[in-house]
This record gives sequence, C-alpha cells and structure tokens, in this order.
Amino acid sequence: MGDSDPAETAKKASQPAGFFRSRWLGAAPLDRLFWRDLVIVGTVINIAASALALILLGLKMPLALVLAVHFASVPYNIFLTLAVWRTAEKSGGFKASLMMIGAVLWLILVVVV
Repeated sequence: MGDSDPAETAKKASQPAGFFRSRWLGAAPLDRLFWRDLVIVGTVINIAASALALILLGLKMPLALVLAVHFASVPYNIFLTLAVWRTAEKSGGFKASLMMIGAVLWLILVVVV
C-alpha cells in the first residue's frame, strides 16, 4: 500500500480527480500531457464549444449564453497549459522547453480564435 503501486496509480488516474491531480503534480508523462491531452483533446473540446456557440448564435440565443458556451473551455485550457508548464519544468531539457512554448502559443491560439 504505497504511492509506487502501478495498479493503484492507474486506478487513481482513471478517476476524474486522479486525472487532474496526476497532471497537476506532473505524474503524467509529458508527451501524453502535451500531445494527447492538450493538442488533441483540448483542441477538439475548443472546436466543439465554438461550433455549439455558433449554432446557438444562429438560433438567435442571447449573446451572453453564446459567449459563455464559447469561453467555457478556457479554465480547462489554462489548467492544461499550466500542467504542461509544471511538468516540463520538472523534466528539463530542450524538448520540454519547446513544449512549454508550444503550450503557451496553443493557449493564445485557442482563446483568441
């Protein structure tokens, strides 16, 4: 019964709190965090939110609702960017530095567009 038990770590990571905790604490591999979580899943979530906001706008829903839906993913985007930053700082190296820069550029892109 320790923190180093792989089965227990995998079980915790599959739970929502474990997912966020593992990323925040740098327990998730940097490559998975950057490429899968941030670039792929994060981008898909942003595209879905933007598409839904456009549909709501087309249905002439209140602008406040449209903007709320469009920007609903921003806290998650900030979380992912900070998680990449924290994990990359622990890893060190040129590749980690590129991922830090890439995460910040990605955040700017998804928030502005």
